[in-house]
Amino acid sequence: MTELPKTLTDAAKALREGTVTSVALTEAAIAAADASDETIGTYLARFDEYALERAALADAELASGKDLGPLHGIPFGVKDILAMAEGPTTAQSLILDRSWGAGKDAPTVARVKAAGAVITGKTTTMEFACGMPDEAKPFPIPRNPWNPETWPGGSSSGTGSGVAAGMFLAGLGTDTAGSIRIPAAFCGVSGLMPTFGRVPKSGCVPLGYSLDHVGPLARGVRDCASVLEVLAGPDASDPDCVDAPFTAPEFTGDLTGLRIGVVREHHFPEGGDPAVEGTFDAAVAVLAERGASVIEVELPYWQEMITADMITMGCEALAYHRGDLSRRWDDYFVATRAMIATGAMVSGADYVQAQRMRRVAQDAIGRLFETVDVIASPTASVGAPAFQTLLGPNGETDVSTLFSYIHTPYWDSVGNPVLVVPMGFTGDGMPLSLQLAGPAFGEAAILRAGDAFQQSTDWHLRVPEPAVPAAV
Repeated sequence: MTELPKTLTDAAKALREGTVTSVALTEAAIAAADASDETIGTYLARFDEYALERAALADAELASGKDLGPLHGIPFGVKDILAMAEGPTTAQSLILDRSWGAGKDAPTVARVKAAGAVITGKTTTMEFACGMPDEAKPFPIPRNPWNPETWPGGSSSGTGSGVAAGMFLAGLGTDTAGSIRIPAAFCGVSGLMPTFGRVPKSGCVPLGYSLDHVGPLARGVRDCASVLEVLAGPDASDPDCVDAPFTAPEFTGDLTGLRIGVVREHHFPEGGDPAVEGTFDAAVAVLAERGASVIEVELPYWQEMITADMITMGCEALAYHRGDLSRRWDDYFVATRAMIATGAMVSGADYVQAQRMRRVAQDAIGRLFETVDVIASPTASVGAPAFQTLLGPNGETDVSTLFSYIHTPYWDSVGNPVLVVPMGFTGDGMPLSLQLAGPAFGEAAILRAGDAFQQSTDWHLRVPEPAVPAAV
């Protein structure tokens, strides 16, 4: 082959047709990392030798007729907040005891291994999935492969950048306020936050116990569906995980009868990128051309759910980190300790009230989904920001303004499944993203809509040029 497959789905097909091998896919992934990882900081740990061994085994198994499914032989990344037996979990922090999870696989990691995935390494994250890059700490600075002077999004930074840069065909991320969807959006790939409780979150360093989701990032929607089929289902180690396995829907591209609610309120703030609204309108038009009916809707309790997400995350993070934070304040990244410390400013009554409000909003969004099947909005009103724009007056990282342009936290508060897919570019050539939310355990509807969109567009197949060193 002159060109290797870009998507997990195409690679799985080629493996079975014998036109590519897992070793060839893995060697290409390693070559991409050799070329760009030093610049864009995708990996905290690379498992090149292990990956090649697993790839050779996958080729032998497939040749003998042993087929473990679509992930068999596919290069795959794992966010370094999930335990994996082959290496320590760091959560990109000096704080986490390196014996945490040692020698064990998180249930999600065990499942992708059992499905034959070739894990190429552990990927970078924001510290404990909530800090921002800190040059004073001995970890790579994750950068965006479309422009290394910009942020790749977080906290699943390395998984998003690695898929975009061709270092693996899919990977695991986590989402507490948008940490799968933001890097997918800013790096121009697809990402899926499953319904809370559909995928076990045990074996993941916690950020928000009642908010954390584990899910896939990949180029295409069908890729994400294949990974979710492997991840979904109960595990005794996670009391929040329910018996809800997932089977991918039939991807016909026909959306006849599908009702799509379009959200505009709060999603086009002053100061957003001028390309977003037209790009979003064009994306909605594609869904309509595929047969969907389009209805304007408003999300109930919008600001309340964003506030609830921040209150809940701050309090639940403090519950986990309080001891270390009091003893090792300086070892935390500056932005991490600032975020976690906000939990100390919230009373128990405020926390309880936030949980009550989440239940009210869940009931309200459930009623809204009786009138529509999917809710569409921009994932963010900007493309990936330059690192320089994230700095506060004293040189510290400050993302408070940026998050007024990011439209992900609402959905973590209510727990519904959300898919994001690339929908175009800014005038500066940075990816823009379409967000598709569904009812609880309604992943099939959003995946059908996202795949139909990708049958009509090729935004998800656009790839950045190999990264060059950043100027900052």
